[in-house]
Order: sequence, then C-alpha cells, then structure tokens
Amino acid sequence: MQALHEEISDLLSDEGEDRFSCPQEARKKAMDFLARREYGQTELIRKLADRGYDRSVAEQAVIKLTAEGLQSDQRFAESFVQSRINQGKGPVRIRLDLGQRGLTDAVIENAIEQSEADWQDLAREVRRRKFSAAKPLDFKSKAKQMQFLQYRGFEQDHVQAAFNGE
Repeated sequence: MQALHEEISDLLSDEGEDRFSCPQEARKKAMDFLARREYGQTELIRKLADRGYDRSVAEQAVIKLTAEGLQSDQRFAESFVQSRINQGKGPVRIRLDLGQRGLTDAVIENAIEQSEADWQDLAREVRRRKFSAAKPLDFKSKAKQMQFLQYRGFEQDHVQAAFNGE
C-alpha cells in the first residue's frame, strides 16, 4: 500500500502539474478570498502569489474572474470607501490607501464620488468624537486637532469647516 503523501503526489502529477501552477486551483483559492470580502485585481493577484501560486497562473485566474463579473475593482473601491468613511477617514487618506492597492485614479475618483459623503460634516463629527464639541481654547490645542484631522485624510477646507461649523 502506498503512503498517503505518495497517493496525493500521484493525483497531482497525473496532469504533470502541481497545485500551484494549476489555473483551477488558483481560481478556487481566489473565489475563497472573494467569498470573505471584495478584493482589487492587483491585491488578489498578489495574495495568490504570496500563497505560492505562479504569478502568471494567478493573473490568468483573476482576469477570468473579472471577465465573469465575480471580481470588480469598482465594487471593491466602493466597499473600501464606505468602510473608511465609517472609520472616520477623509478623502486624501482613502485615495492614498486605494492607490497603494493598485487601483487606477479613475476608479478611485469614481468610488469617492459615488459615496456622496459630506466630508465637512464627517470632519466635524470625527473632531467631536475625539476632542468633544467644545472649541479649543488655545492655539496649541487647535493645532493638535487640525493635525489629527489632516492625518485622518481630510483636506484643508474640511478641517476649517470642522472648527467653523459648530
């Protein structure tokens, strides 16, 4: 009787491929990832490659999933934007994070526009949650709050509105 690992390797070697160079295996793994949450195309390819799949096989599998509508950069971007808005992040930070995930500027801008977020109101709310509704009494406190909002990714006009719109 063959050892278990020999039986498994025989099954894999029937087609002369290991599972990391098999497009069907890469597709199944990509679908597993997509079942949990949305991914951008670049991020999904990188995730498969990090798991040991050949990069060309990963690209082929993800491109096919995109063509079938199972993976969408636009859907991922919209979901990502909404989750970051819920975390109190501003548009500058969101653009940066999406750019690092390999999305095009057009997809990023479209997703931010689709969110229809009121960035000034969000900046006000984030400031209130962190520092209370009272306006800062001195310059040092105001500078600290402004720096915090800028770090969160709000533009200068959003930051100003957070202090003027009380």
